[in-house]
Amino acid sequence: MIIAIDGPAAAGKGTLSRMIAETYGFHHLDTGLTYRATAKALLDAGLPLDDEKVAEKMAREVELAGLDRDVLSSHAIGEAASRIAVIPAVRSALVEAQRAFSLREPGTVLDGRDIGTVVCPDAPVKLYVTASPEVRARRRYDEIVGKGGVADYHRIFDEVKMRDGRDMGRADSPLRPADDAHLLDTSEMSIEAAFQAAKTIIDAVLTRQIK
Repeated sequence: MIIAIDGPAAAGKGTLSRMIAETYGFHHLDTGLTYRATAKALLDAGLPLDDEKVAEKMAREVELAGLDRDVLSSHAIGEAASRIAVIPAVRSALVEAQRAFSLREPGTVLDGRDIGTVVCPDAPVKLYVTASPEVRARRRYDEIVGKGGVADYHRIFDEVKMRDGRDMGRADSPLRPADDAHLLDTSEMSIEAAFQAAKTIIDAVLTRQIK
């Protein structure tokens, strides 16, 4: 059982994915962290982010079991990850690892930007979680401030729009909903409401599989 969850940054797909994985007892992988881990390895080693061969080597060395969300959540790593995510060789290496992860029993939940379209196109459940740029920027702002940080909403909004442009405009695996994905717009939806909507979809598929 593979549940593919895609969507832009700060739409709520990460929180939703973790809730779903915990509820069903499935393995969870935030595929964005695989790009962040690769970017961090490059930054730590003082290596350029635009060297395709070096970046691919780092991507193939990422351990999916050792991804630390707290360590990898910094803004600088996120920006670096967005830059290396457009490198085809990096995407190819990480997609290979993500597909291997998706086969774990009894089931998996993968969230990212190309899960339903590229990584697991045959997943029986595909969700596309989105929200307006204004709402996503506000959520990111509140998250930073809530952790005691300092943030500029207008700067974050501009960065969200730029990130969307990079993700949706890249030639390799652009961010878009799969043709058979269920759309969840969380702009005016609580995470609990989004979870209940997703659960209804998942339960219907599980029921069909049992029959």
